[in-house]
Amino acid sequence: MKKICKLISDYMGVLVLLSAIMALVFPSVISQVKPTVINPLLGVIMFGMGLTLRWEDFRIVFSRPKDVIIGCIAQFTIMPMLAWILARLFALDEALTVGVALVGCCPSGTASNVITYLAKGDLALSVGMTGVNTVLAPILTPLLVLLLAGKTVDVDVAGMLLSILWVVILPIAAGLIVKSLWPRQTTKATAYLPALSTIAICAIVLIVIAANAEKLMSSGLVIMLVVVLHNICGLSVGYGLGCLLGLSTAKRRAISIEVGMQNSGLASSLATLHFAAYPMATIPGALFSVWHNISGAIVARLYTRNDKSE
Repeated sequence: MKKICKLISDYMGVLVLLSAIMALVFPSVISQVKPTVINPLLGVIMFGMGLTLRWEDFRIVFSRPKDVIIGCIAQFTIMPMLAWILARLFALDEALTVGVALVGCCPSGTASNVITYLAKGDLALSVGMTGVNTVLAPILTPLLVLLLAGKTVDVDVAGMLLSILWVVILPIAAGLIVKSLWPRQTTKATAYLPALSTIAICAIVLIVIAANAEKLMSSGLVIMLVVVLHNICGLSVGYGLGCLLGLSTAKRRAISIEVGMQNSGLASSLATLHFAAYPMATIPGALFSVWHNISGAIVARLYTRNDKSE
């Protein structure tokens, strides 16, 4: 069973891509599943994240406050700014602007920690940033979306705050508590968590893309280009910031990956819950889920290849 789970997690990018293709080929079948299941699926992912975190992971805030502050500022400025620039550069409509803004304003997810590990980055900083940024997300994500998209669409800041608390913070807290109460059993379960998260992400991608397959086929190239540029620019600017500040190579990699890889499942969930009048707002998050797993694996390989060449 562990070998199967490892295979699933190792080929996460491939499986997410196959899920997107299946959703485009069989949209009528998959669209029978209601989008309301996205929130429970995201809750499962966040609960798994809580099981992998430790209370000690948050001590980095006090032991290395400068690194965390730099990371947090980078997280909640670079990607929202890039979302705003790309939305105007490509003259995106209201729905897609909201979707890209949601991706840009969300915190990073657990995938960034895996990629940072593979890239030989500063894993402690990565995990600490993910935890702190996720805690800050209920306040910062709704406010940033309001700032970016509030002039053209109604943004329910209070509703989004509550959604993030229920769908993200509560499951993570539950995971932390369960790990504290039953550490031995939790340690055994963690081997299966990456595979479970992969399956949940694939399901979210299936549901979101199948629901919008027709529109995606007609205008998918533009949306995909924006998503790819958003991710690549985030990775690049994050790394460049680390260079500008004279950080170590390991820290640069961690910040680059944390900034460039977003919790895109949360973006799709918030779009489904709070922007139902704009169905296409869910698409950037779903496509980002597909792409950033592929780009993350490529970036990790490039970083480690650079180590070997040195």
